Order: sequence, then structure tokens, then C-alpha cells
Amino acid sequence: MNKFLPWTYLLLAILGAILPWQANLEFMHMNPGGGFDLQTFIQDANINAASRSLSRDLLIAASAFSIWIITEGRKLQIKGWWITLIISFSISFACGGPLFLYLRERKLMELISEQEQK
Repeated sequence: MNKFLPWTYLLLAILGAILPWQANLEFMHMNPGGGFDLQTFIQDANINAASRSLSRDLLIAASAFSIWIITEGRKLQIKGWWITLIISFSISFACGGPLFLYLRERKLMELISEQEQK
């Protein structure tokens, strides 16, 4: 098993928290009210065909991946798997998805280690 893979996922989770929020903060700064206007955000995310494509692609991928997180998290009994769903919706999917992969890789490494000790 690749020992660098979990750390790659963790790095991606960190970047997935920082980079989308840089854009979110820029959006909030540009908003006359200074806050996060969800209606305007959704309108902006659907302003042209390219942005609609990206928004729909993310919605479908995040939905499918979230279902997999639930089933895989329960199946492997990954501690804290549900936190990654909360992070996906409250911070960004770009953070929650890779964070789940990090937790999953750590769990798989733990299971392999247990099998080798038997």
C-alpha cells in the first residue's frame, strides 16, 4: 500500500478548504451587503453555459460521492466519516471528499496491519 497516498489526500483536503474559500471571500467582498447571498451565488454559478456545466457536474459528482461516503464509511466503520459530509456542505466538497479518502486510506492501512499481525 502506498504510504504517501493518505498524505496526498490530506494535502488536497487542505487545498480544497483554502482555494474555494478564497473565491467565496472574494464573492462576499463584492456583495454590496458584505455577506454571503445564496440567491446571488446560485445566479452567478449559472450565469453562462460554462458555469452551468461546472455547477451541474459538481452537483452530480458530489451527490454520487456523498452516497458512497455513507455506504463506505459504514461498511468499513471509519471513525468520523459523517464529519466529512458536514465539511462537504459547510466548507467545500473539495475539502470533504479528499478528507474522506484520507480517513479511508488510514482505515485500510489499519486493517492490513491487523491482518499481518495475525
